[in-house]
Amino acid sequence: MSDRITIEDLEVWFHVGVPDEERTEPQRLLITIELAHDLGTSGTTDSLAETIDYFAVCQAVKALGQTRSWKLIEALADDICMLVLDQFTPSVVRVVVKKFILPDTRWVSVEVIRPTKNRQDSDR
Repeated sequence: MSDRITIEDLEVWFHVGVPDEERTEPQRLLITIELAHDLGTSGTTDSLAETIDYFAVCQAVKALGQTRSWKLIEALADDICMLVLDQFTPSVVRVVVKKFILPDTRWVSVEVIRPTKNRQDSDR
């Protein structure tokens, strides 16, 4: 990744967990989203239209979790990648999901990286 936009530790409350009981109540998660995108034009023009609107990315990710649940944070991270690639078209997206579930750990996390080309290849 060269130029990038980073949304660090977006706090959300989503239904995640393997046992059904764990998914009954939303859990606090921190989500980091890194978007590779050429920022040259937006840096020169100072125009939002030439970049990725990180507020809109945050709103889309929050909306994703309002009506869904996941057993695995791996699946959640992948869904966030696909949403961001589809709606905001960065060249690469990196998503880290942190979950606070194990008592003897600070957090458990997964990291998923998806380039735009993988999304197109998977649609074939």
